[in-house]
Amino acid sequence: MTVPWLTLLGLVPLVGAGALLLPIKELARYLGMFFALLTAAAGIGVAVLYTGGASLAEKVAWMPNFGTWWALNVDGMGLVMVLLTVALTPVVLLAEWKLDSVGRWTPQAFVALVLLLESLSLYTFLAADVLLFYLFFEATLIPMYFLIGGFGGAQRAQAAVKFLLFSLAGGLVMLISVIGLYVYSIRVLGTPSYLLGDLAGMALPTDVGRWLMLGFLVAFIVKAPMVPVHTWLPTATEQATPGTSVLLVGILDKIGTFGMIKFCLGLFPEASQWVAPAMVVLALISIIYGAIAAIGSSDMLRLVAYTSVSHFGFMVLGIYTFTSAGISGSIFYMVNHGFSTAALFLVVGMLIARRGSSKVADFGGVEKVAPVLAGFLLFAGLSGLALPGLSSFVSEFMVMAGAWSRQPWVGAVAALGTVLAAVYILLMYQRTMTGPVTEATAKYFTADAGPREKWVAAPLIVVILILGFVPGLALKVIEPTTQQTMSHVGVTDPVAPLGEEGK
Repeated sequence: MTVPWLTLLGLVPLVGAGALLLPIKELARYLGMFFALLTAAAGIGVAVLYTGGASLAEKVAWMPNFGTWWALNVDGMGLVMVLLTVALTPVVLLAEWKLDSVGRWTPQAFVALVLLLESLSLYTFLAADVLLFYLFFEATLIPMYFLIGGFGGAQRAQAAVKFLLFSLAGGLVMLISVIGLYVYSIRVLGTPSYLLGDLAGMALPTDVGRWLMLGFLVAFIVKAPMVPVHTWLPTATEQATPGTSVLLVGILDKIGTFGMIKFCLGLFPEASQWVAPAMVVLALISIIYGAIAAIGSSDMLRLVAYTSVSHFGFMVLGIYTFTSAGISGSIFYMVNHGFSTAALFLVVGMLIARRGSSKVADFGGVEKVAPVLAGFLLFAGLSGLALPGLSSFVSEFMVMAGAWSRQPWVGAVAALGTVLAAVYILLMYQRTMTGPVTEATAKYFTADAGPREKWVAAPLIVVILILGFVPGLALKVIEPTTQQTMSHVGVTDPVAPLGEEGK
């Protein structure tokens, strides 16, 4: 009997979340970390099996009358997202190790919600059935809603509601398209089916395909998030704990760009080409707007959120310019952004834990009294602005190279986003870390980074450096997904005009 490795991968953190319902207050953090590390080990095991050529597809009849299966599968893009998820979860738990109770919300509840979110996220990345994907897509909102609303700032309840309303609105639009696929699968295939393998080859009328694709795309634009439906993100990250923000931006929001490739391009290739010009413009707007908003932010948590709006613009740009470099760069960007934004949020969280404020103006001269913390922030910021030698540079360069090869003006506008990135990162560092030591800094920064904080930052720094110098470790896994997507959409890389090759 074949071992259902993918099912077990998502089941491990789910069991851990269930175990945390027991009255084990003193052991909750240790038990949660055990299950997070066990899930990470299982994720590595899945990666070894996948790269070793093992077939990891699973399919069991679930609701045959609706054409729905418990179907899980992993490709290169799904694998790197799985590894990102299992890597960030234990880092978040370690970063929030000293989290205090907030009213009736206890650290034990926080750990249980994190493991539940990890389980649901893994199944979302692995789902090979549209209805199954939709159910997990929506289910991830539940633990995230309580993580935002239960822990964090004074306005956390309002931030959680705003997050939920935006997400539910996008999910409702997607549901209409999910129902539409059910109807047309009966008409075209003769039997209902939500299996991606069946639907990917289904011929739909042009107008029907475009309307159905838009339903998925709207939900993914909200999830990503992109301008103009991005406003929930800065509010959520400003009020949530830094660890929750890492899970939200580093993992959960990636479902948006992941879904664009797997479902919009995978199920509706013609419609995706039709909408591509609008998506390219929307991506450019997000890149520039997010960067300018970050420059103008007086709160470090909101600043990091706006940088993510800009970075998601790069990811979407790479997808909809339809080049091998662009799509591979976009998928790689999802991974790199996950680690770089995690580093930024968590280091900012370390600073806030000491100062009691996230306002830029409340800092100054920190590098003189806490040089290690200042170094962590500088490294995370340089990763965010895509410094050569760090992993984010590779993915950003690939996206811009792909855009330039298709439409040079698009690449030129996107390049402006990289210039603005240097402005918002270096300005933030200058205003908070350099200059004379302020009275508040001297009062609150009585100790530099401790051992636990160094253990939080170390794995993120190591991964960012390794993938920066050896990006092929990830790109060789991603490449087959890119080529399959390009072939399915029916596009090829631009060919240089005759006589241009030697220039």
